[in-house]
Amino acid sequence: MSRSEFNAGAFYRALDSARTAKDLNWKQVAAGSGVSASTLTRLAQGKRPDVDSLAALVGWSGLSADEFVSGQKSEPEALAKITSLLSFDTRLNDDSREMMIGMVTAAYERLRRPIA
Repeated sequence: MSRSEFNAGAFYRALDSARTAKDLNWKQVAAGSGVSASTLTRLAQGKRPDVDSLAALVGWSGLSADEFVSGQKSEPEALAKITSLLSFDTRLNDDSREMMIGMVTAAYERLRRPIA
């Protein structure tokens, strides 16, 4: 299995295209996304962003981080998808969310078929 890597250069170029399309300068990108100007400078130098900066820039730009990951990708497990969806369901409070994840996980583990 090949190792997955984040292509910071491609992400920066796409981010720059988003910036240009919005007719903004980098200082405005920093302010709008909530990341520091130094983070954007490091990106321009080919360095990878930390996970919080990446999340902020993906949110600001509308880009998908998945598009910039190279290497072999596999389909996420069904339970991982369901858990992820429940984790961000704003209609559930924290206790309800944890209870729902616990119930779904228990049911899934009990009812799934072994992989042949």
